Amino acid sequence: MLLRAVLVWLLLLVLAILNGGLRESWIDPALGEQVSHVVSTLLLSAVIVAVTWVCSPWLRVRSVRDAWGVGVFWVVLTVAFEFLAGHYLFGHRWDQLLADYDVSRGRIWPLVLLADLVAPVLAAKFRGVTNGARNDGC
Repeated sequence: MLLRAVLVWLLLLVLAILNGGLRESWIDPALGEQVSHVVSTLLLSAVIVAVTWVCSPWLRVRSVRDAWGVGVFWVVLTVAFEFLAGHYLFGHRWDQLLADYDVSRGRIWPLVLLADLVAPVLAAKFRGVTNGARNDGC
């Protein structure tokens, strides 16, 4: 299950990068930077939920606890990528990276982390995974 969780997260990473490109090339010019960050964050959160829903049978989560584990794992991977790649690969300053977490300034990036956390749990519950048993016959 861990390898599958990493592979789904890598897919989500690719989609997040494409979302960022969409934001910079189309949404920013049309709506401005602040609004485009909100739109982009909401779009990415929806994508995370949708991809998790589609991929959840393949993930083979066997319990709600496992689903929470996948969610926590995805949050850790996302934060690590944001800060480590953001700083060391892309050269962003630490204060720039932290700015996306400042909800008081209208930045709602933490919503993506919330989507990472709860999407596997929601998908598992809606697909019939309970405390250690799958109810869908898989």
